[in-house]
Amino acid sequence: MPTQPPAPSGPVRIGARGSKLSLAQAGMMQRRIAAALGADPENAAEVERVAPLIVITTTGDRVQDRRLLEIGGKGLFTKEIEEAMLEGRIDCAVHSLKDMPAELPPGLCIAAIPEREDPRDAFLTRGPERLEDLSEGAHLGTASLRRQAQMLHRRPDLKVSMLRGNVDTRLAKLQAGEADAILLAYSGLRRLGLGHLPKSLIDPVECPPAPGQGALAIETRVEDRDAPWVRALRHEPTMIAVAAERGALAALEGSCKTAIGAHARFEGGALKLIVEALTSDGARRFRHAGETEISQLADPAASARDLGWSLGLAVKDEAGDALFV
Repeated sequence: MPTQPPAPSGPVRIGARGSKLSLAQAGMMQRRIAAALGADPENAAEVERVAPLIVITTTGDRVQDRRLLEIGGKGLFTKEIEEAMLEGRIDCAVHSLKDMPAELPPGLCIAAIPEREDPRDAFLTRGPERLEDLSEGAHLGTASLRRQAQMLHRRPDLKVSMLRGNVDTRLAKLQAGEADAILLAYSGLRRLGLGHLPKSLIDPVECPPAPGQGALAIETRVEDRDAPWVRALRHEPTMIAVAAERGALAALEGSCKTAIGAHARFEGGALKLIVEALTSDGARRFRHAGETEISQLADPAASARDLGWSLGLAVKDEAGDALFV
């Protein structure tokens, strides 16, 4: 019989944002963590005892009337949670990986990435099924500079306005007529049981999603990164693909101030990656693609990150100063 890994000295306290989607995602990971600690994931009381969930409101949650690039970037969804971890008030955090900056605070790391959900963007409207079917000058609502730029590249006639808020808020605004169409991460809709709502899905090669979209990140202190319960959450193919995408993000110095998309996929023993960046008006698009054979490599994640880094630098060199808002 295999020996049970030693349990941590106390419960693993999980930090998460308070939105419905964040709590759904954190709840999924809470049950996985509890199981890795030897608890019954179907016993709610036991799960809460060994892996309590602690809700932390972030600046990104509080400020809903401006784009993130105007108030400090995507790190505002993680700042307060990371402070709680560094101060020892929580032991890990569950994030949407696409919300995480390329660089993390000293002492913290992305320790595990579970198996990824569908990374595509979902197209939602009250009428047409495809972007191409929207009427001339239709109104698209999004808070993402990347989505704005990609859609304007395909449909420069569209009127794009800032639309922030949680999933329910954005869906309500669509139904109220504040926009003719919106774009949301399909993975989030699926995790909320709303995967039936999109009229169509955006091709991830034609319009690469945000680096890491569809994946969850388990962030821990560096000294906890190889704890047995952390290792139990890792999905190696996802971690390799995400390493490539975030390598491109790092090379492009990406944040909410730059419109960057990256999509990695496996074909046979090769990892294929497409990286693109666009000007905010969508008028100029810079794309580079490449692949690497990873099946025989000792460190495939490092090779994947190197591929992303090189393609990101190629995009950056071609674009020059055109990308920054």
